[in-house]
Amino acid sequence: MRLYNMHWTDQIRRVKILLVIAAVIIAVASLVVSHFLVRDLAIEERNKMEVWAEAMRTLSQPEENVDLNLVLKVIEGNNTIPVVVLGADEQVQTFRNIKLKRTNAEDSIQQALAMAQRMKHSGRSIRIALDDTNETNDYIDVCYDESVMIKRLNLYPYVQLGIVMIFVVVAIFALLTSKRAEQNKVWVGLSKETAHQLGTPISSLMAWTEILKETYPDDALLPEMDKDVKRLQLIAERFSKIGSLPEPVPSSLNEVMMHVIDYMDRRTSQKVRMIRSFPDHDVIVTINASLFEWVIENLCKNAVDAMEGEGQITLTVQEETDKVVIEVSDTGKGIRKKDIANVFKPGFTTKKRGWGLGLSLAKRIVEEYHKGKIFVKSSEVGKGTTFRIELKK
Repeated sequence: MRLYNMHWTDQIRRVKILLVIAAVIIAVASLVVSHFLVRDLAIEERNKMEVWAEAMRTLSQPEENVDLNLVLKVIEGNNTIPVVVLGADEQVQTFRNIKLKRTNAEDSIQQALAMAQRMKHSGRSIRIALDDTNETNDYIDVCYDESVMIKRLNLYPYVQLGIVMIFVVVAIFALLTSKRAEQNKVWVGLSKETAHQLGTPISSLMAWTEILKETYPDDALLPEMDKDVKRLQLIAERFSKIGSLPEPVPSSLNEVMMHVIDYMDRRTSQKVRMIRSFPDHDVIVTINASLFEWVIENLCKNAVDAMEGEGQITLTVQEETDKVVIEVSDTGKGIRKKDIANVFKPGFTTKKRGWGLGLSLAKRIVEEYHKGKIFVKSSEVGKGTTFRIELKK
C-alpha cells in the first residue's frame, strides 16, 4: 500500500509539473503573439489617422481640384478609433467615437478636452499645419486613442491565461479525485476481505471457548479469553462496516470514551496514565459507537507510541453551543510542523513499523460517516500533541 501511494504521489507530482509548464508556455506564446499583433495594428491605425488628419486639413481649406465627397467619405469612414480635434488655442473643434456622460454641452466639451489631453500625453496625436507657409502658426491637433479591437487584443492574453489556469486547476482536481476514488476502492476491498477472513477463525474460537467453559467452569482465565474473542468480533465488525453507510444512533459519549479507557488500561504499561475530563452528565451524540471507539483507540495507540510507553494521555469531552468537542492529548515526542499537514494522508507514518493507515481511517470515519471534523489542534516537538474532534450535537 505504501509503495502504491508513493508511486501515485510521484505520478501526480509529475503531472502537476507538466500541466504548469504547459500553462506557462501557452501564456508566454499568447503574450508574444498578441504583442506583435497589437503593435502591427497600432502602426496601421496611426497611418489611418494620418490620412484622416490630412482629410480634416483639406476640409478646413478646400482647394478647387479636391473632391470633397472623397474627403467626407474618409472622415465619415472612421467608426472605431476615438478621436478629438483641438485647435491651436487648445479648444475642442470636433470629436468622434467617444462615449461621454449624459450632461450638458459645456460638460461634454470639458470631458472631450480632458480625453484629448490624455491622448496627447500618451503620444497619440498628429499636428497638421493649416497654413502651408507656416507664417500664421495655424494648426490642429488630431488626438486619437486605441480602437476597441486593440484594447480587446491587449486583454485577450490575460483572459486566455485565466482560462488555462482554470483548466490546470480542474485537471489537477480531477486527478486527485480519481486517485482518492481508487484508494477508496482499495480500502473497502481490503477491509471487507479482512473481515471475511477473520470470520472463520473467530467462529472456531467461540466454539472452543464454549467447550472450555463446560469442561473447566471454574477456570479464571476463561472470562479473559472470552473478552478477547468478543474483541476480535468487534474488530471484524468494524472492518465489515468500512465502505458501507452504518446508521448512527444516539449514544452516550461518556460510555464510549470509558470503554476505550478500560481497554487501553488493560493493554498498556502502568507507566502510561489515562486522565479523563468529562462532564458530570451523559453527553448524547448521534454516532456509530463501534466505529467511533475505533477512532479514539487509534488516537490513544498513537499517543502511547509517541510517548514510547511512558507518559500521560488526557481525554477531554466538552459541550459547546452547537457541537461536542473531544480532545486527546499526550506528552509524547510531538509532530514536526512540516509533517502536521500530512498526518492524515494514507501511507504517512513516523514509525519504523506501520502502514500509516490509522489516522487516515480515523479521518474518514469522523468526516464521512459522522460529518464532523478531526485535526491537530496543537503539537510541539518534545512536549506532545493534541488531536481535536468536533461533532455536531
